[in-house]
Amino acid sequence: MSLKKTYSKDKKTCTVTFTVKANETHGAEKITLAGDFNSWSSTDTPLVKGKDGSFSVKVKLEQGKEYQFRYLLDGKHWENDWEADKYIPAPFSHTDNSVVICEQK
Repeated sequence: MSLKKTYSKDKKTCTVTFTVKANETHGAEKITLAGDFNSWSSTDTPLVKGKDGSFSVKVKLEQGKEYQFRYLLDGKHWENDWEADKYIPAPFSHTDNSVVICEQK
């Protein structure tokens, strides 16, 4: 898994590419991204499967903020991004959420 950040020249947005590598999909056919940036929707932000078997999606976020997120594999298995910027305890379970930090540039 990985996060790639690209900052806009106007210093307002950060486009984050969320990627689940082929060897990390656990054989999933569908992966979605849920986080506080999409009201934790398990359907609004699907990742697209690439020719190499990895899944990815680009999300435009506001700079100067931190965003919690997790991946949902095949609608039933939650997974963190082990290359996230940090992790914080999830408020409704005994797990952690991944966090991406969009620094103010």
